[in-house]
Amino acid sequence: MSVEPWASPQDQAAAEDAHSSHSPPSLDQEQPDKLCLESFWSEVETIRQGCGEADLDPTRRDSRQSEEGEQEEQWLADAGLSTLISEDSEDVDKAVLLSTLTRTQAEAVQRRLDSYTLSRRKKNKQSPRDVRDIFSSPIAQTMLPESQNSKELPQNSMASVAKMPFSAVTPERQRGAPKEEFLITDIAYCEQAVIFMKQAKFPLNNVPHRKEDGTLPRVICPKCRLGVTRIQDLSHADMKKVRQLALIDMTALCDLLELEVKRHKTGRRKIAESTLIGVPLATLLEHDQKLRANASIPIFLQTLLSFLEKKGVDSEGILRVPGSQSRIKLLQQNLEANFYSGHFSWDEVSPNDAAALLKKFIRELPDPLLTAEYLNTFSAVRDITELRQKLHMLNLLVLLLPEPNRNTLKALLEFLSKVVNREKKNRMNLWAVATIMAPNLFLHKAVPSRLTEGTEKGQAEKAADVMRLLIRYQDLLWTVPNFLISQVRRLNENSNRRYQFYDRRIKNLLRKIQPDSREKPEKNSEPRRTIRIQVEELVNSTMEFQLNINSRTSDLLAQFYRQFLRSPENGKGKMRRNGSVGYPDCALYEVGGNIGEHCLDTETHLLDLYNSNPGGEWIIKMKPNGGRGQ
Repeated sequence: MSVEPWASPQDQAAAEDAHSSHSPPSLDQEQPDKLCLESFWSEVETIRQGCGEADLDPTRRDSRQSEEGEQEEQWLADAGLSTLISEDSEDVDKAVLLSTLTRTQAEAVQRRLDSYTLSRRKKNKQSPRDVRDIFSSPIAQTMLPESQNSKELPQNSMASVAKMPFSAVTPERQRGAPKEEFLITDIAYCEQAVIFMKQAKFPLNNVPHRKEDGTLPRVICPKCRLGVTRIQDLSHADMKKVRQLALIDMTALCDLLELEVKRHKTGRRKIAESTLIGVPLATLLEHDQKLRANASIPIFLQTLLSFLEKKGVDSEGILRVPGSQSRIKLLQQNLEANFYSGHFSWDEVSPNDAAALLKKFIRELPDPLLTAEYLNTFSAVRDITELRQKLHMLNLLVLLLPEPNRNTLKALLEFLSKVVNREKKNRMNLWAVATIMAPNLFLHKAVPSRLTEGTEKGQAEKAADVMRLLIRYQDLLWTVPNFLISQVRRLNENSNRRYQFYDRRIKNLLRKIQPDSREKPEKNSEPRRTIRIQVEELVNSTMEFQLNINSRTSDLLAQFYRQFLRSPENGKGKMRRNGSVGYPDCALYEVGGNIGEHCLDTETHLLDLYNSNPGGEWIIKMKPNGGRGQ
């Protein structure tokens, strides 16, 4: 079975070195030591002093909870289901939106509708139609073959899981911390939770938890034949649908795990009179993209992280050792005044001062980096017992973040991972980095938090545990699960077919007048595909490619390079200074049919792709700098 191990190359190399030398794992990788815990509460105290004690009081409500019914209405809008409570929308519109949902997802939608209906009755307003009425309407029955089959999803589509050893799906608390964890992404996460709960015969969160050693396993994700899809591989239109479906699945998962998560909206807050610190991410990016069109994170943050990667990752105690408050204040003033003019020099900057400024930049954002809506949900992950469910929840939450927040978080986590990989020099292991950074991400003056309540050691460990999961498994968390890709495809297909149901007679008449002339390949045949090429001078070129059961994207791209870029007649390489020849970095895109635009993984099996989306066009294009395909 083809698998994808989600660990960085540095992690794998370090593991191999450790295995070859038979050196035992460091103790503080298993649990945070006293120094880590002291650092955690030192960071909390620093945040308290910076924003005032009252700002972290969980009873204070700078951000407000939605009024009765308002939260459900906003949830339905964010999930793309506002038409369910709209009197103007038609059944076909509602059926298209609901057509891809599994049974557990549909039940989560129904609970929100029931809550909304109850609040409407209290306000003496006409209640919306029941979602079950929409599913049972004739037009919905015609459009919803998937939704009917989804009732059998937990039994049928978990066949691949059932073939695994029972230990692979048994909660790890029953057998201790595993060295490997399998993560299935073909099945909706909420449906997997239903299966695991039925197999375990008891609710997941009501069982005494056996203490584990705290070491993180190697997570293995069985590869789909359609390859891995990363967030940046999809078009913005398709990512919008992914976010809507991810919200529904996350809500269903929260319901199953009995996590009570209330979303908050930040009130109006005074924006600092500054050009760098305390400025909203969207404002910074809007300004920076005028200077650098492809900027995905603030230029200041990118520059700060680059400096720390060069000068700070090897400094002992980086992130933990505090810088000089007077120097940090002067550094911030100089940056505010001279950064964009280009007159600022980093030569004399202390790495510890720069690290302190990085933490200040994160925690003084007017809105939390993890957003006011989802900050408490991120924090609630620490109360989930199973590692598998923790990763499921974090994966969905990352998908739900706005693009500027998600890109900024990824840049931060990549830097933190580099710090951890230099542990031998900087003496900062994963627990140390996680305990120091957790308060800066999970405590924010705009959102009430109970992070600092209860037993100090327990709260610190739980918060740091979520932080270290984000650092260690970031590559996995920034992928789109296969089940969401499948749901987006079905949603697009149903949206394309929606107008066919208004008058089938016209469609049948047109077929008689002008029969479908498209050639349909015979069963078991190996079709040929024509691939469009849009690379520099080759904009109008095409290429023929013969498909077989083993054809992959990498094979097609190899033929393209041989035929168009590296051949003596059509050589398009550019000479580098060292005398070598450089070629454009290209990728294969799937465009149209049941997808908007999808940059394909090099391991995608093309015949499977063709069968899943025969109406899509294949185009070879250059990869955008820092964009899709990277």
